[in-house]
Amino acid sequence: YNDLYEIFLGDQIIYSDKSFNFLITEGRLINPRTKIDITGDRLQELTKIDFNQLPFEKAIKVVRGNGKRKIAVFSDIDCPYCRKFEKETITEMDDITIYTFLFPLDFHPDAKFKSAKVWCASDRAKAWNNIMLHNKLAENAGDCNTPIKETISLARDLGISSTPTIILPNGIKLPGAVGAKDLEERLN
Repeated sequence: YNDLYEIFLGDQIIYSDKSFNFLITEGRLINPRTKIDITGDRLQELTKIDFNQLPFEKAIKVVRGNGKRKIAVFSDIDCPYCRKFEKETITEMDDITIYTFLFPLDFHPDAKFKSAKVWCASDRAKAWNNIMLHNKLAENAGDCNTPIKETISLARDLGISSTPTIILPNGIKLPGAVGAKDLEERLN
């Protein structure tokens, strides 16, 4: 763009000229005619995830209806936005498979313990729904080996730092508690 060069730094894009005489570090490059956020579109494209390469065996799988549509969600059991996403978005959807990767954030001190209880429950999907929708933790779940350390590492490798983060089959990451209507449009 008029001798403006894009520099991708993994989670952000900055701009400079060919000689690095100046640096634009914040803000967005917008096409004034179309109002398209060029920076946002490029970041989305550059940070895509290969959905089919995700380790789904390390996720809690919930199938609703025929399950033909799929999403992956990195979620923290004590995250209020994750609960909002579960209550206001997921419960409104049908014909979807949700793979939830347990991603307890450091500033929720009980999240790892609770996540382990859910993972070790005999019915993980039911235990997940009970804690997220009714705030009831599975009792007597016992102890077992969990993939929580691996999913935390995976999230960091994928550039995920907040919850919920939704990954669509096309590899696009959607941070935050996306509404049902928006998610339906993106999946359709």
